[in-house]
Amino acid sequence: MGGSGSKLEKALGDNFPEGERYFGLENFGNTCYCNSVLQALYFCISFREQLIEYYAKHKSLTNAEENLLTCLAELFSQDAHEFLNYLLNEVVDTLEKEAHAAKVNQKTSPPSEKIADGPKSGLANGAKNEPLATWVHKSFQGILTNETRCLQCETVTARDETFLDLSLDIEQNSSITSCLKNFSSTETLNAEDKFFCDKCCSLQEAQKRMKIKKPPHVLVIHLKRFKYMEQLGRYKKLVYRVVFPLELRLSDTDEEADIEYTLFAVVVHVGSGPNHGHYVCLVKSHNHWLCFDDETVEVVDEPSVQTFFGSTYDFNNNTDHGYILFYDSIKRK
Repeated sequence: MGGSGSKLEKALGDNFPEGERYFGLENFGNTCYCNSVLQALYFCISFREQLIEYYAKHKSLTNAEENLLTCLAELFSQDAHEFLNYLLNEVVDTLEKEAHAAKVNQKTSPPSEKIADGPKSGLANGAKNEPLATWVHKSFQGILTNETRCLQCETVTARDETFLDLSLDIEQNSSITSCLKNFSSTETLNAEDKFFCDKCCSLQEAQKRMKIKKPPHVLVIHLKRFKYMEQLGRYKKLVYRVVFPLELRLSDTDEEADIEYTLFAVVVHVGSGPNHGHYVCLVKSHNHWLCFDDETVEVVDEPSVQTFFGSTYDFNNNTDHGYILFYDSIKRK
């Protein structure tokens, strides 16, 4: 922990968690976007437990280090959200390759090594293999339903798709709740955008909406703060004030009851534009909020989290804005 550790212990005093250690991450030259995401993921309990188990199994971080270096070399945009997507998908690919290799080894193993009742990998009646559900999927994956209702015959066409995070459009002086409502709002398809209805066998006016069918255990929300401006010919950072609550309730899903979440991490973008700036991470640990700024770790009080909502006006000295939010589900009632 170094100097940061001693400052934390002094700041928390008797409230410092027994046996806990907090470590900053060194910046190897514009790697703050990686550091902030890694700190947030580490404090996702289910992800951390599986990561520790994976490390204990392999006893080596060689492959992980190589993948991370490859990632840093490829992500020239230095965007925390892109890095998060890259990292989660890389972990999934690695786990799926290992599972596939294990199946191949099991099939090619000598008969004497097979269990007494015979191999268990056979599928009855031509059933298909189910997609592998890795611990990344179990923590972060949810299901969206894209519903389209034909206004002529009222037939509803639904298509499911999985997601690891939700990217939400934002507006000035809004909230996560209103952003989620806009995400699931109904859109009318008409004129040149008519929908081809299979039942009517023709193009028809329709209503389309996206809803969260199955919420994930860990809900990751990405706020679209970088928008391409046609008149400027470049991306601009939207400094809009978007309130994100410490407790979030999701309704209008296929679950029997509303799903309640609690905020445990926020990746913050510091700076006025998309091509320059800095990333830090706010994390809630043992009922204390901590700010991880590369190597530095400091205590922040809970009201200070509100200062990262954004700015009420476009021109404001505050350039620290919440960018990626991490919510963990509370027990489902």
